[in-house]
Amino acid sequence: MKAVVAHELNKISVEDVTLDGPKAQEVRIKMAAVGVCHSDLSVINGTIPQPFPIVLGHEGAGVVEEVGEGVTHVAPGDHVIMSFVPNCGRCFHCVRGEAFLCAVPRGGKMLDGTARLKLGDTELAAMCSLGNMAEDVVCPSINVVKISKKVPLRAAALVGCGVTTGVGAALNTAKVEPGSTVAVFGCGGVGIATIQGARIAGAARIFAIDLSDEKLELAKQFGATDLLKADEAQATIMEATRRGVDYAFEAIGNAGVVEAAMNVTRRGGTTVAVGVGKFTDNVKVNALAFPLSGKTLCGCMFGSANPAHDFPRLLELYRGGKLDLEGMVTKTYTIDEAQAAFDDLEKGVNARGVISFE
Repeated sequence: MKAVVAHELNKISVEDVTLDGPKAQEVRIKMAAVGVCHSDLSVINGTIPQPFPIVLGHEGAGVVEEVGEGVTHVAPGDHVIMSFVPNCGRCFHCVRGEAFLCAVPRGGKMLDGTARLKLGDTELAAMCSLGNMAEDVVCPSINVVKISKKVPLRAAALVGCGVTTGVGAALNTAKVEPGSTVAVFGCGGVGIATIQGARIAGAARIFAIDLSDEKLELAKQFGATDLLKADEAQATIMEATRRGVDYAFEAIGNAGVVEAAMNVTRRGGTTVAVGVGKFTDNVKVNALAFPLSGKTLCGCMFGSANPAHDFPRLLELYRGGKLDLEGMVTKTYTIDEAQAAFDDLEKGVNARGVISFE
């Protein structure tokens, strides 16, 4: 089968690879679509450490082909979304309703420490134990969530990471209240999803901040009320609100932008860091001003979501016309066009591209 392989830093190609069948507590899935997410790009450039060589992809949907021994919650023919965060149901975090922090490792191998993918005689890792940028996937069953067959799989694919992270940041992490004010820094796929989450929550005013006019216009389509370039954001927001916004979200992965988001957050308000930055990048807070401001600065891992609960909930919002998934798919690629998809993502051409196998 074909798969997108990252061989080393900044080097990818589409290769013919082999895939072993599922072992106990594993599932084989025929992929329908996979999102071209910035986290995949972060693996390619080394921002997110993963073992090389590795099959990329962690955000996708497909149809179950085969299940291993002990798998009972899905069966061949089921439509599923794969979560890059497992949900074991037993660890410290899962039993406390924090499935987004599940302690099961998300490395490049299966849970038994072995690989299912090979390029010739070379074993390949699978990103987040998934490797969704391939025609077929074998992954742990605890990463698989069954969904309704009424939902187009191309749209459902985005729920595996970006949509859940962004919408969840607003609904679960920040718990945006109706009538509140919101600022979203970065209008890529996660930022657009955050804007939609704030709109669904009933925010009265949503400031979208980006460097790209194209992305700002896209943000308007999804619910942003005010479009701002980065260099004018702080002055404009403070003048418009008099005190700052109730909630500010950083959806890029840059410490300086986290600080900018904090600067436009009102006293007693909440700043949410959603983007994943470099390991060497540090956010600075003033030891005097920060505690006296009463602000909350919090991290957002996977939209504080429980995939088994939140994936179906988000798809119900989609079916009810409140969450636009199709509109977020700004371009569709074939697997042979993977390099072009990543080039476009790096240039900021698309909010979210999708590789389709249908």
